[in-house]
Amino acid sequence: MPYGRLTKPLRGDNNSLMDYKDYYKILGVERKASADDIRSAYRKLAMKYHPDKNPGDKKAEDKFKEINEAYQVLSDDQKRARYDQLGSAYSNFRTSGGRPGDFQWDDWFQQGGQQRGYGNTDDPFGGAGGFSDFFRSIFGEAVRNSARSQAAQQGYQQEVQISFQEAYEGSMRQLQTNGRKLQVRIPAGVKTGSKVRVAGAGPEGLDLYLVVNVTDEDKFEREGQDLYTTSTLSVFTLILGGETEVETPTGKVKLSIPAGTQTDQVFRLTGRGMPHLKDPKTKGDLYVKLKVQVPKYLSSKQRELLEEAARIKF
Repeated sequence: MPYGRLTKPLRGDNNSLMDYKDYYKILGVERKASADDIRSAYRKLAMKYHPDKNPGDKKAEDKFKEINEAYQVLSDDQKRARYDQLGSAYSNFRTSGGRPGDFQWDDWFQQGGQQRGYGNTDDPFGGAGGFSDFFRSIFGEAVRNSARSQAAQQGYQQEVQISFQEAYEGSMRQLQTNGRKLQVRIPAGVKTGSKVRVAGAGPEGLDLYLVVNVTDEDKFEREGQDLYTTSTLSVFTLILGGETEVETPTGKVKLSIPAGTQTDQVFRLTGRGMPHLKDPKTKGDLYVKLKVQVPKYLSSKQRELLEEAARIKF
C-alpha cells in the first residue's frame, strides 16, 4: 500500500486520534518531485488560498494552514526524509502482513524524538495558524530536545512571501507570536533569500528571522539592483524616431527614440531600478530592450509609400 493512503489514525502526545496527512497530495506533486517543483506548487496554492485574498473564509484559511504545513516538511531535506521514513515503515509493515491496528505508532514516534532537531514548529503568522498534531508528533519532540541550542545561535526562521511591488516599496507584515501581535516592516530593496531580523520575537525570547520570498514578476527581471524589461514599438517609430511608453516600477514613462534605432537596442534609464537595501534613496538602473512590432495590415497608401521607399537605394 502506498504510504500516502494510510487509513489508520495516529495517536499523539495527548492520546487523541488524528489522521495521516499526505503532504505530497496536498501540494499536488509527485513523491519524486524536485525542490523547484515543490516550491512552485506551494507558491500557486498559497497565493490562491491566502487569508488576505479570502477574508472570512474558514475553509480557505484551513487550506492555507495545510498548504503551509506541507511546504514546511517537503521543502526541508531533513523533515522530508523523516516524513518519507514514516511512510516506508508503515508500508513495509503492511506488506509483510501486519494489520493496521497492530502498528506501533508510539514506538516509532519515541524513536524519532531521540533524533536530531528539525527546525521550529511554531508559526508566528496569524494568517497561517499553528501546525497539526500529526506534524508535531513527527517533529515536535525532536525540536523541543535539540533545536534550542541551534536556535540560540542562529535564531528561528520563517518564510514570508511578498510581491515584487512590495519588495520595491517596502511593506508591513503582522506577526502573532508569544501571545502578542507585532507589526514588522520589510524594507525596500529586499530580494528572495533576504532575512529580516525581529529581535526577541521567537520562542523563549530568541530572535526571529523572516526569510523573504519575492514572487515572480512578469514585467521585470532583476539582477542585483538593476532591472531589465522589454518595450514593443512600431517599426515606423524605429525608422523615423519618436516616443514610446515604458513600464517602470513607479508607472509608465516616455522614452525618446532617435530615428534609425535598431531592434533589440537597449536603453538605460538611470535610477529607475530597485532601491539599495541599505540606502533606499539610491536605486539601480532600468534597462529597456526594444522590440519591433510589424503591422499585419497596411492601407493602400501606406503600401504605396513603402514600395516606393523600397526602390530607393541607401
